[in-house]
Amino acid sequence: MKPLVYILFLISGFYGTAQMDCILGVGGRDNETIAKVFELTEEQQENLKNWSAELKIRNDIFKERAAYLMKQNEESSPEVLMEVSKKYQSFIDSMAKNVHMMDKRLLESFSQVQYDRYLKLCNQMTLRPIYINRSVDEN
Repeated sequence: MKPLVYILFLISGFYGTAQMDCILGVGGRDNETIAKVFELTEEQQENLKNWSAELKIRNDIFKERAAYLMKQNEESSPEVLMEVSKKYQSFIDSMAKNVHMMDKRLLESFSQVQYDRYLKLCNQMTLRPIYINRSVDEN
């Protein structure tokens, strides 16, 4: 029981720092809210749907790996659990990177008005927005 509490404590540290980023949450429960708030076009809504499905597939792989890792090490020594927690954290980090990647994809499809709305919302919540390159190559 103690090793499980220790691993959960390590994971909670990850979520405490992740709250600083202003994520949209593509693939989460709020896809409809994202579509309404940012007034997504039909094409953007279709992309959101596809990217959500892709994110689920990508992260399900890491969830399965994490579950298998935990199952394989239920009765391990504290030393082994330290190594397991590092591997488990790498799975969590990979899942967070996937979320960031999908959010960035959607943000890159935003019009300037939509992106400005995103920046405004992030600033109101004092969260760090995901910046994208909005420059135009005129060559």
